[in-house]
Amino acid sequence: MAKHEKSDDARDKQESERILERIAQESETVGTSSMRRVSNRVSDHLSGEADPENKVEIWGTRIGRGLGIIFFVGLAIYMIKTYVLHV
Repeated sequence: MAKHEKSDDARDKQESERILERIAQESETVGTSSMRRVSNRVSDHLSGEADPENKVEIWGTRIGRGLGIIFFVGLAIYMIKTYVLHV
């Protein structure tokens, strides 16, 4: 009977260790802050690594980002004039 109890204890211990390991892995995934994930996505998007051999993709990315910055500055100026300075 003692031999049977030892094998059950060993199996229970292995199962417990497996469950604890799984919980630790899942908590790392869930524990990552959402702001950090969002900032990583934005950073990856803005770095915009293009295929170095595809010149069209490189220039398209540059033009798109340049137009985006121009649009943002124009929108900021418009909003400041309209809502802050009341001109």
